[in-house]
Amino acid sequence: MNKKILSAFLVLSFTSWVCQAQQISTTELKKHITYLASDALKGRGTASAEETLAANYISTKFAEYKLTPKGNEGYFFNFMFKKPANPHDTIGEGEEKKAKDVVGFLNNHAPATIVIGAHYDHLGLGHDHNSLDANPEGKIHNGADDNASGTAGVIELARYFANNNRTEKYNFLFICFSGEELGLLGSKKWCDKPTLPLDSINYMINMDMIGRLNDSTNKIIIYGVGTAPVFVPLIDKIAKNLSVKKDSSGIGPSDQTSFYLKNIPVLHFFTGQHSDYHKPSDDVAKINVEGEKKVLNMIIDLVAETEALPKLTFMATKNPDTKTTGFKVTMGVMPDYAFEGKGMRIDGVTDGKPAYKAGVKQGDVVIKMGDDDVDSVQTYMKALSKYKKGDTAKVKVLRDKKELELQVTF
Repeated sequence: MNKKILSAFLVLSFTSWVCQAQQISTTELKKHITYLASDALKGRGTASAEETLAANYISTKFAEYKLTPKGNEGYFFNFMFKKPANPHDTIGEGEEKKAKDVVGFLNNHAPATIVIGAHYDHLGLGHDHNSLDANPEGKIHNGADDNASGTAGVIELARYFANNNRTEKYNFLFICFSGEELGLLGSKKWCDKPTLPLDSINYMINMDMIGRLNDSTNKIIIYGVGTAPVFVPLIDKIAKNLSVKKDSSGIGPSDQTSFYLKNIPVLHFFTGQHSDYHKPSDDVAKINVEGEKKVLNMIIDLVAETEALPKLTFMATKNPDTKTTGFKVTMGVMPDYAFEGKGMRIDGVTDGKPAYKAGVKQGDVVIKMGDDDVDSVQTYMKALSKYKKGDTAKVKVLRDKKELELQVTF
């Protein structure tokens, strides 16, 4: 072959390789989600043998991208916890178990670090009593969206930032957390005994359920926008073809909360609730990988925008009442967390549970429970915490713009 032609061919091949390395790959995303949400991993229950398989998969990818191990044992951050013996116990009462986060560090020799995280555990075989399936015991809860999607996002962003042929002005700490489904265990444990100084962290990005972007609305919910002054204008700038619903609170039902409570700015990306949430039907076939790519590209744009800024200033936010006093009862409904109206819209009703027996239907909006007005998911949770098994509550709902009062017996 002519040397000039060969040289041109090699340049074009290298350029093509670099461009490819700089793109988020839907092929890679689908590969990761397909493995993590496969039946072979039996739902990645916290501290299970199958969750360890998932941890090994993640650590292998981190090693492939030449991330520095940043756990307390290589890539693994091991921690102990006590698993409840029954659903009425709390964490700290029961059999002691060992679980692990997976932690990799991309050292750009910068003074500050961005944490990118997601939880990789899910509900296993439905034995932990947090499934919304009517009869969950023994069923594999694959958790493709919750949260193989977020875990795949961490892995793919690790690949991207490690191979994008430039050095960002921040280091990156990639963490996949265990035990989120049992109460944010892995993120709490890491934040209590961090393997990187907390004061070196600029901000934390959490991805929990980013695999079900609706192509017709392109709506994404981003929590934590009030935790740093720059977040709202930056997100408005980079939104592009995504419709963003912003929530200011730094506290929410996912791992960003653990970092917020350490006075670190946080953002939580979420593509919305759906009827497969916490059910065996949360499978790979329903994942929108092209939609997830849009979310990851938005995160990349956010990182690029913050490069020109000094270390972000933390702001405390007015947070919802999320006291974990422990619920003695459940209605058996799935809230619509993306609902923007007053009240709590119900996205799903579990067969055989109190709400189902009382005649509550999908689409109903709860506006009152007993003497308590309900204007959000948080006020609903607060009202629900007052009841015990055997109690009956008058629950007022809006259905087709008409008010109905239903008797719910727990």
